[in-house]
Amino acid sequence: MDELKERIQKEGKVEGNEIVKVGSFLNQQIDTSLLKRMAQEVKRLFNENITKVVTIEASGIAFACAIATEYNIPFVFAKKNNSSNLSGELVCAQVYSFTHNEMNRIVIPKAYIKSTDQILIADDFLANGKSLQGLINIVEECGAKVVGCVVQIEKEFQNGGNAIRRKGYRVEALASIKEISDDIIKFN
Repeated sequence: MDELKERIQKEGKVEGNEIVKVGSFLNQQIDTSLLKRMAQEVKRLFNENITKVVTIEASGIAFACAIATEYNIPFVFAKKNNSSNLSGELVCAQVYSFTHNEMNRIVIPKAYIKSTDQILIADDFLANGKSLQGLINIVEECGAKVVGCVVQIEKEFQNGGNAIRRKGYRVEALASIKEISDDIIKFN
């Protein structure tokens, strides 16, 4: 998506050779017009019968909500760690967060994902693929079908997307970064 790439080039902040900060328009402060156009692009890419969008808290929530609004369907987000307001049978996965350099236990009540659901998994960044893989595991444990995965930004050089693709899942990125070096972002 050219518009997203242009915004990343213009407003993204590079940190080292692996981090791109997009908090000024995608994470902490969100350009809702851009978010809506991104969701429209997702709907164009995934013309399948999707019944639910699944993501992980926190940065994926706005993106998943915008996508779900485009499809007029619900979305579910995995919480990190247990919470006192979760009840019933819980489905969990352990995922390593590249951003926070820590292991998280993600949790979704099993009642929120039905075996008849056709799930689109959405997230903000794809680096090592651990968050997407954890969400895939939860969806499949609930007996639902993963239609595909979509991310705002994939850092291809970290190979998480390729690992998930090799397992047979469709993964789409609205912007794919092939390299970050010397404050320069190179897209695929």
